Amino acid sequence: MRLKLVASLMIVGAIVLVITTVAIGAEAKPPEEKGGASTFFLASVITAGFAMAIASAAAAIGQSKAIVAALDGIARQPGAAGRIQIAMIIGLAMIESLAIYVLLVALILFFANPFIKYIIPGA
Repeated sequence: MRLKLVASLMIVGAIVLVITTVAIGAEAKPPEEKGGASTFFLASVITAGFAMAIASAAAAIGQSKAIVAALDGIARQPGAAGRIQIAMIIGLAMIESLAIYVLLVALILFFANPFIKYIIPGA
């Protein structure tokens, strides 16, 4: 299980490294060529997509563990079901907010492209 996780993280890291290299390589083009802007946008989209996928997977894993722990607690102590359920719902909302923050950052990368001025001069 851990070997698969480490291998997956290494593959994602390699992909991000390649995409970053492409984005940095776009700076070498003269400003009059607009191909660099589209390459940077493509790299931004792919990177934001991977970030959203990783955040969604992490949120899903965290939520499943929280639900399992809450159900285990309710099974052991049925009298505390109400308090456990309220704490679980608050925890699930906080876990989901992390995925929403990543979505917000991805949307900023898609539409605002705040780093394009550092990659492509004059853009």
